[in-house]
Amino acid sequence: MNISEFQMFHRISSSLLSHLKLASTASMPDLCLLPVRTRLIINIFFFFFFFFFFVARILSCPDQQKQALLLFKASLLSTTNSPNASIPLFSSLDSWNSTSDCCKWDRVVCSSPDSRPRMVRGLNLYSLALRITDDPLPLDAKALVPLFTIRSLMLLDLSSNFFEGQISGAGFSNLSKMVSLNLMQNKFSGSIPPQFYRLRYLQLLDMSSNLLGGALTADVKLLGNLRVLRLDSNSLTGKLPDEIGDLKMLQKLSIRSNKFVGEIPASIVNLKSLEVLDMRDNQFTMGIPSDIWTLSNLTYLALSNNKLNGTIPTSIQKMEKLKTLELQNNLLGQYIPTWLFDMKGLVDLLIGGNLMTWNSSVTSLEPKCMLSRLSLKSCGLVGEVPEWISLQKGLNFLDLSENKLEGSFPLWLAEMNVGSIILSDNKLSGSLPPRLFESLSLSVLALSRNNFSGELPENMGDANSIMLLMLSGNNFSGRIPKSITKIYRLLLLDLSANRLSGDTFPVFDPDAFLSYIDYSSNEFSGEIPTTFPQQTRILSLSNNRFSGSFPKNLTNFTFLKHLDLHNNNISGELPDFLYENPTLQVLSLRNNSLAGSIPKGISKLSSLHILDLSSNNLVGEIPTEVGELKGMVETPSTASSLSENFFNIFIEFNDLIVNWKKSTLGLATRPSLDIYALLDLSGNHFSGEIPASIGNLKDIKLLNLAYNNLSGHIPSSFGNLENVETLDLSHNKLSGSIPESLIKLQQLTILDLSNNELSGKIPVGGQMDTMNTPSYYANNSGLCGIQIQQPCPEDEQPTKQAEEEEKQEVFSWIGAGIGFPAGFVFAVLIVYISGYFNPRTPHRRIFRRSTRRRQ
Repeated sequence: MNISEFQMFHRISSSLLSHLKLASTASMPDLCLLPVRTRLIINIFFFFFFFFFFVARILSCPDQQKQALLLFKASLLSTTNSPNASIPLFSSLDSWNSTSDCCKWDRVVCSSPDSRPRMVRGLNLYSLALRITDDPLPLDAKALVPLFTIRSLMLLDLSSNFFEGQISGAGFSNLSKMVSLNLMQNKFSGSIPPQFYRLRYLQLLDMSSNLLGGALTADVKLLGNLRVLRLDSNSLTGKLPDEIGDLKMLQKLSIRSNKFVGEIPASIVNLKSLEVLDMRDNQFTMGIPSDIWTLSNLTYLALSNNKLNGTIPTSIQKMEKLKTLELQNNLLGQYIPTWLFDMKGLVDLLIGGNLMTWNSSVTSLEPKCMLSRLSLKSCGLVGEVPEWISLQKGLNFLDLSENKLEGSFPLWLAEMNVGSIILSDNKLSGSLPPRLFESLSLSVLALSRNNFSGELPENMGDANSIMLLMLSGNNFSGRIPKSITKIYRLLLLDLSANRLSGDTFPVFDPDAFLSYIDYSSNEFSGEIPTTFPQQTRILSLSNNRFSGSFPKNLTNFTFLKHLDLHNNNISGELPDFLYENPTLQVLSLRNNSLAGSIPKGISKLSSLHILDLSSNNLVGEIPTEVGELKGMVETPSTASSLSENFFNIFIEFNDLIVNWKKSTLGLATRPSLDIYALLDLSGNHFSGEIPASIGNLKDIKLLNLAYNNLSGHIPSSFGNLENVETLDLSHNKLSGSIPESLIKLQQLTILDLSNNELSGKIPVGGQMDTMNTPSYYANNSGLCGIQIQQPCPEDEQPTKQAEEEEKQEVFSWIGAGIGFPAGFVFAVLIVYISGYFNPRTPHRRIFRRSTRRRQ
């Protein structure tokens, strides 16, 4: 009992004694002499006092842990930059305050009331922040530091919070009692901290959907109590260590969507308790372990989207508990084994997208299993849709795409009420049966790239459970049925590359869920339609006959990320309101009749990383604000919501047409929207100098300013375009020399500077040495260099000087050759004249005397 508690106790006891009139002016009476009832009241008072001031303190969480939680809450608030401070970001933590017991707080789990003292055992901290925008609000990982002092933690769930930064291995090493740790769906980066392998009581570890890299090391064997290990959707690399087989208690192993390589470790068959094995979307090679059948408890085996070769082991048919077998999109060969359909317990069979083919000799089949999902994509199926599929009464997912199926859409399939039907890339023909759209179960219908024709059924709207409707690349004609607006769950509508027509369009509810719309490559006319929901994210209306100017209500689409209107007849000027959408990532207006200039407000498009305004009638100078497009300075490092994957079906769109590497071709919407940054202003009437600010766009892959009236010099800042692959400045009026800074462009593969007024030496070094196609420099009369086999004057001067020196050197040797004999003759002549050879000279007489003496 501290001093304050003692003083409180003294005040309460004094008040009680006064109320009972037991106080004495002399001294406190002996309690033993008090009446029994009075003593009972006092004893009860002391009991309740000690309960509230001692026992109650034991039953509440310790002050140190309470303060740690309050500090964590304060850290969240201080490290979060909210775009709207009035919004309660962490309303689920409202109960966390200093005046209450933390064991009574939301999301806090304490030990049982019987324990002494009571400790914080678990924290359910998933989805703390409200999503006030389309993008999640990131949180700083440093805010977790206070939690590392709560050493009694056994359960910690931090999932779906989008914490940024590296995981503190030192911090988590303090939580040595941890049993369940969930870090799923954050933005943790770096590698898996080695301290995690020392959490020996850990039974569940979920680190999926983060930004983790590096390898899974052999120390994973130290987690001997682990039951569940999930590392999905990261960037983990290297081989899966053999020591994974030491986790004998493991029941679920999921490592899909990483970058693991090599063969599947043979030790995997040691995991006899394993029930779920998910290794999809990696780069595993070699074959499926032949003794995988010894995993007798396995119910779920998923190895899709790897590079596995060989055949499907026949021993798999011994796995009596197996319900799901996913092997699609590998390199597995030979015929599809029919014994797969004899596995009575099998519910999901996805084996398409391999090198396996259907044995044409198998004309009939009576499966013993009752399948819910079946994928035979790209399996060489010919003829009509196999009728034995009609025996699968519980079928919910059917993928027979990329085969050679012919005939009409089977009526029996329309009557089966299958949830997902994928028959794209076949040769099916005829019209669609209206009975198909009477199904209340149909959620995915993908019939793209067939030969279907006729008008779309008027009753399409009756199938109001459809979420994905993809009918592109057929011969459908007529108008879009108005009833389609009744499909309230519709997310994606792709009617591209047909012969649909009309100038009026279905009016969708502004609050509908439809987000992805592709009407491109049809015969639609009239003004640009805007009768789409406010949730629209992708809108492609290209390759039609739309005319008129931009409608004002395009600004209603506040979530719009992709707007493609190329190849129409849109006129007028670029409106300022077009640049009031900070979420816009792709804007393609190629090949229209737009006039006027580019508004300076273009810099407001902070997310834009693909801009194509080519082949229009735009004039004026290119504003310097173009160099302030942040999305082209640094494009996203992770896939955006544009490349989502619904029901294992990637969203399909017509290619985004660009002038890429000197040819007009398409960049598929997925994944180019996330990878590429492009700027194409070619084929207009822009004049003036090229803004140096464009050199700030260091992430662009393509920069095309060709076919304009640009003048002045090429900015030396273009040397900062470190990722550019195509640089086209041809057919302008540019003058001066080519900047030396271009030698820094290590990714450059196309450089077209033809038809300008450039002069001087073409820079040498780096990729510039490979830019040796003469047509890239044609019609620039003042250029020279080794790339075009045209010597420069400054290169010729040293050559002439060397030739002069060589001539002088040769002349000196010639002079020496001539001068030596001439000099010798001249010297002899002088000596002779001087009497050296006269016998009467004194030296001759001396010579004779000496000769006589020797004789």
